[in-house]
Amino acid sequence: MKRILCAALCLALILSLAACSSGEYTVSFDAASAGTAIESQTVKGGKKAAAPAEPTRDGYDFIGWFKDAGLTESFDIASEKVKEDLTLYAGWDRHTGDTPTDPGNDKDFSSMRTASSQEDAYDYSAFFLPEVDGIKQPYVGDTMPYYEDGTYYIYYLKESGDSYNHSAYLATTTDFLTYTEYDASVLEANHDGGQDSWIGTGSVVKVDNKYYFFYTGHGNGAVLEYQEKIMAAVGDTPTAFEKIEGWDITPPAELGQKQDFRDPQGYVDESGNIILTVTAAQDGVARILKYTLSPDLQNVHYDGVIFTNDEAKNGDFWNLECSDTFEMGGKYYITYSAQDDTLWYAVSDTPYGPYGDPVRLDGKLFYAAKHVENDGKVYMVGWARRSESPSSTTDVSGWGGNVAVQEVLQNPDGTLYLDPVDAIADSYTVRRELPCEGGTHAYVTAGAAYNYVDAFTAYESFKLTGEFTFTGTGSFGLSFDYNGKADKVKFITISPAEGLMKLQFNEGGTTITETAAPLTAGETYTFTYIQEGSVGIFYIDGVAALTVRLYGVSGKTVQIFAENNSVLFTSLREYTKG
Repeated sequence: MKRILCAALCLALILSLAACSSGEYTVSFDAASAGTAIESQTVKGGKKAAAPAEPTRDGYDFIGWFKDAGLTESFDIASEKVKEDLTLYAGWDRHTGDTPTDPGNDKDFSSMRTASSQEDAYDYSAFFLPEVDGIKQPYVGDTMPYYEDGTYYIYYLKESGDSYNHSAYLATTTDFLTYTEYDASVLEANHDGGQDSWIGTGSVVKVDNKYYFFYTGHGNGAVLEYQEKIMAAVGDTPTAFEKIEGWDITPPAELGQKQDFRDPQGYVDESGNIILTVTAAQDGVARILKYTLSPDLQNVHYDGVIFTNDEAKNGDFWNLECSDTFEMGGKYYITYSAQDDTLWYAVSDTPYGPYGDPVRLDGKLFYAAKHVENDGKVYMVGWARRSESPSSTTDVSGWGGNVAVQEVLQNPDGTLYLDPVDAIADSYTVRRELPCEGGTHAYVTAGAAYNYVDAFTAYESFKLTGEFTFTGTGSFGLSFDYNGKADKVKFITISPAEGLMKLQFNEGGTTITETAAPLTAGETYTFTYIQEGSVGIFYIDGVAALTVRLYGVSGKTVQIFAENNSVLFTSLREYTKG
C-alpha cells in the first residue's frame, strides 16, 4: 500500500512539473515603479524571462526586481525560473554616494537604566542647554534672538540654576551648531522687588549705535498698580545693558485691565522709529498691540490692536505670547505661541495686518519661538519643552528646555513650513548600518493590531532620512523603546485619517502633542528626523514639522510601526557625527 501511495505522489509531481514546463506565463513589469513602460513577456513554465534593459531614475540606484510592491521578495531574472504569472516591481535607493561605516565613537548607554541617567550623560550642542550650576540644571526659557555681523545673539530667560526670577542670559552662535554661553546675566531681575522683580520676555534692537533691550517688568507684589509694564535697558554693546530708570509703557486705559501686558518685540522701520508689538488682553480676549517709539524713546504712540484671537478658529487663548512679525516673499507674517498650545502664524498682504486665519506651524513642544534673519534666510528660534521628570510617561509640560532652531520656508501660496537648519543637518556625516532586513527599505503591513519592524538605532545624536508611501488610513511611524515594555513604547505617529502628526506615549495611548500633516495615500513623501539627546524634530519635507521629547530611548532599537495600513519606507539612511 505504501508503494502504491508513493508511486501516486511521484506521478502527481511529474505531471505537475510537466504542466509547469509545458504551460506559458506572463511576466509583467510595473510601469509606475520602473518609471517607464516595459513590454511584458510570455515565458514557458520552467524557463527564465529575458532581462529587460535596466531602468534608470535620476538621483536613484536600481536595486533589482521584486515580486511585490512592498519589496519584500526579490526576483533574480538572470537565474530564477518562471512558474506562474508575475508582476515585477522595480526597487530604488536614493543615490547618496556613501556607504555604512562604524566610527567607533558611540556612547555606551547599556549601564544607564533610567531616563534620568541618560539625560545627565548627554552632551548637547545644536540643542543648546546651559551648563549645570552647582547641582542644578538650568533651562532655556523664552528666547529673544538678535543677529549682527555674523553672530546670532540668543538672549533667553534662564530657568533654575543661578538665575534669579527668570533673569535674562545670553548665548551666542555663528552656525546654530555650537554656542558660547555667557555666565553672568545681561539683565537681572530686581532683588529688592518692585516692577521688575521678575523679568519677562522682550527683544533687542539697535538704533544709532545704541542697543535697546525692551523687556517685561513683572511685579509680584499687591502694592503695584500694574502687574506688568514694558521696560527698557540700554547698552553700547549687545552683551551688557543698564536699565533705564523711570522709563516704561503702561497698558492703555481702553484695555480695561492692568495685569496682562507683555512680550515687547522691537523693530526699526525705514524712518528710524522703533516699532513694538505687545501682547495683551481686552475684554478678556487675547490681542496683539502696536506702538511707535521715537529713536530716543521720548515719544511713545499707541497705534492700536493689530491682531485679535478668534476663539472659533484659534482656541480659547487668554494670551498670545512672544509675538513677532516679519516679511518674507512679499507677504507679512505674525507669529505667536498660544498659552501652552503651539506655535501659530497668520499672513497678511500688508505690514501689521489685517491678517488671515491663523495656522499651526509646529506642536506645543516648540515654544516661544521668534524669528531671526541672515543672508536671505529666516529662522525660528525657540525652546524645546522638557518634562519635570524624565521618567514621566504621561506629560511633557515643564517650563523651559533646550534651544531649538528651525528654518522657515515659504510655499508658492504664501503658507509656511519648517525645515532643518542646513548646518545642523549637514553635520551628520557618518552613515550607519541599519538593522532592517531590506538594508535600505522596510515594509510594514498591519490590521487592527500594531505591527513592528526593526529599522534604526537610537544613538546619542543621529539623523534619519528616507521616503514613504502608504495605502490605508491607519496610523504609522517610528516607535522608540522606552523601558523594554511593549505597552510603554513612544511613538512619532503619522495619522492620515486625521491629517495629523503626533507624539504619543504608552503605545499610542497618551497623546503629548500634535500638528497638522495632510497626506494622500499613494503619494511618496520624504522625511528627515534629527535627534540630539532627548530632543528630536521630525520633518515631513515641505509638509509639517513636529518637535518631540523622547527620554530614555538611547542605545535601543527604533522600529517602524503600522496599524490598519500598509507602508513602504525606502532609501532609508541613518547618520551620526564623525
